[in-house]
Formats: sequence, C-alpha cells, structure tokens
Amino acid sequence: MQTIKDLQELVNKKLSERAYEEEPIALFEPMTYALSVGGKRLRPVMVMLATQMYGGDISYAIKPALGLEIFHNFTLLHDDVMDNADIRRNQPTVHKKWNENVAILSGDAMSIKAYQYIVSCKEEHTQDVLKVFNDTALEVCKGQQLDMEFEEREDVAMEEYLQMIYFKTAVLFACSLKMGGILSEAPKDQQDELYELGVNLGMAFQLQDDYLDVYGDVNTFGKNIGGDILEKKKTYLLIKALEKANITEKADLLKLLNDAEIKPEHKIEQVTEFYNKLDVGKDTQHTIVKYIEKCKKNLENLDVPTEHKSELKGLILKLENRSV
Repeated sequence: MQTIKDLQELVNKKLSERAYEEEPIALFEPMTYALSVGGKRLRPVMVMLATQMYGGDISYAIKPALGLEIFHNFTLLHDDVMDNADIRRNQPTVHKKWNENVAILSGDAMSIKAYQYIVSCKEEHTQDVLKVFNDTALEVCKGQQLDMEFEEREDVAMEEYLQMIYFKTAVLFACSLKMGGILSEAPKDQQDELYELGVNLGMAFQLQDDYLDVYGDVNTFGKNIGGDILEKKKTYLLIKALEKANITEKADLLKLLNDAEIKPEHKIEQVTEFYNKLDVGKDTQHTIVKYIEKCKKNLENLDVPTEHKSELKGLILKLENRSV
C-alpha cells in the first residue's frame, strides 16, 4: 500500500512531467504556473487511496486522478478572479501575475484538459466516471453561484450555507473517493459509502477553511487572513455570530462589515473581536468534529481489511487537525 506522501509525490512528479509548453505559450504558461505552485493534492490522492483499498492499480488511476486535480485548480483560478484574490498558496494569483482575460481563458483550457485526462480510463468505466464527474462539475458551479449570491444578502440561514459548501467543496471530495471505487470495481454499495465519506470530509475541510481564514497563520495557510471578512462572505463563523448576537450586536456587526471607509486591517481586527466575544470559533470547531466523527463511521463501513484503511484513516486524522 502506497502512503499519502508517496501518492502526493507521484502526483507532483506526473504534473511536472506534463508541463504545458504548447503554442500559444500565453494560453498554456498560466496553466503550468497554476499547477506548479503547490497544494496538498488531496483530491487525486483520494482517488488513488480508494483505488488501492479495493485492490485496483494506482498506475491506471493516476490519469483520471490528475484530471480531478486539474479541474480543481481550474475552479480556483476562476474563483480567484471572481473574488479578486491576490494570493493563492503564498504566490500571486494568475489574474494578478497576468490579467483577468488570461486567467479566464487559461482556466477554460484547464477544464478541457481535465476532461481529456478523466476519460483516459477503460471503456467499461467511462460512463460511470463521467456520470459522477459531470454531476460534480455542475454542482461545483452551483456552489460558486450561491457563494456569490450570499455576499449580497444579510439573511443567509445556516441550512443554506451548509448546502452551498456541500456543492462548492464537499462533492468534489466525494467524487474523488467514488471515482477510485469505480476504477477498482468496488461494489456499488461501497462506492456509495466512499461518496458519503467524501461528503463529510469535504464539509469538515470547508469549515476548517472558514476557521483558518480568521484564526490561521498566513505563513502556513497560504492565503491572506481575513479575506472572507473583507469580501463579506457568508462563512460558518459569520452566520453563527449573527445567530448568536443580540439586536444591538447584530446591527453593529453588519454596520462594520458594510463600512467601506474603515481600513481593511482594522475591519478584520474588529470583526474578529466580535467572533471572540460570541465564541463562534469554538462553535465552528465543534461542528468540524461532528463531521469528522461521521467520516470515521463511514470508514468503519468500508468492507476491506483494516490495514487497507490505514492511509485513508490517517488522512481523516490529518485533516481533523489541519492548520494549512
């Protein structure tokens, strides 16, 4: 059984071998840049973890796995344009290094490359692989649309928020594990269990992103701290704060978020003080733990030898305590 570290190194090696040097360079150079600035490579690793758990061949799963990583980075590239983000993984975002038009078009090319890799599997697997991927790709778009709409609303309910992150983040985790199950010809009920595990892991991961955007370290987190606050994103922390605040606190918090005159660093500091006062950081961590516990139950339901689960179990534990 290959370890998570082995699989991460394999993904990075294969991505570096596939540096895009086609003409026109202006189209493909940003793609190579976006894929070369690092990342945890969680989604392709999960494809291969699930594949090897059920006795499948890692070398067969690598190209579809790379397809998911390319797709994921395509979504990040376009998200950064929409969010006007300056930094991704401690490096300038593509639209800052080049411009928005380059980022949009190179992102489009990345999405096509992703499909080329994903359909490299055997014909008997192609229909199922494309079904889960196409459904997932559309759901990711739904999640991004909801995320943008929520920025203009002050009445987003927690249920709506959880639906949004299910689409935007969790389904791609779920797709990754299920795709590995398909490629290794795991039984259908096991593919469904893998999907459910991925959903719960993705929910925990996004909640941790919300938490780290406020309480993380920019040097390890890879993005500017407080970006969600400045963009008025409806995160778990903000929605929980608005739920817990009294009438005066709620009015003050909304006024602060909508204040265009205050310096960004002061806004981040003052909103964080609200969060500390209302103890929403602890609420967020508690919800993360609930999703992690669901992951562990899903893991128990996977019908493979215990030793085959060790790396996926390690990934769950690692994400439970992540700081990046």
